[in-house]
Amino acid sequence: MYKIHLNKLAFFAHHGLHDEEAITGTNFEIDLCVEFDPGEKIISIHQTINYVDVYEVIKKHMAHPIALLETLAENITVEIHSLDNRIRLINISIYKLHPPINNFTGNVGVTYAKVF
Repeated sequence: MYKIHLNKLAFFAHHGLHDEEAITGTNFEIDLCVEFDPGEKIISIHQTINYVDVYEVIKKHMAHPIALLETLAENITVEIHSLDNRIRLINISIYKLHPPINNFTGNVGVTYAKVF
C-alpha cells in the first residue's frame, strides 16, 4: 500500500451554517491522505494517484458553499474515490480557522475517514 498526502491546503471559502459565513467567508485548512494499492511497482505517474487531480477535486468543492463541514468532507471523499478504483482509504480533515464564536481562540474542524 502507498499513501499520498496533501497537507495544509489553504482556502478562503464560504462554508458554514450561519448566514454571515455565506457573506463574509473565512479561511480553511485541509489535510488529506489517500491510501491505495497500485498492484505493481510504481515507475510511472499513471500507476499512482496523481495528487494534482486530487487537489483539483478539493479546490472545486471548496468553491461551492455547503452548510456543514461533515457534508463537505463526504462529498470530497466520494469524488476523489471516483478518480481511481485502487483507492482503499481516504482520510480528510477540514479546519475552519476563524469560526464565528464569540471570544473563541483556535479553530474547529472535522475528520472523515472512509474505507473502500
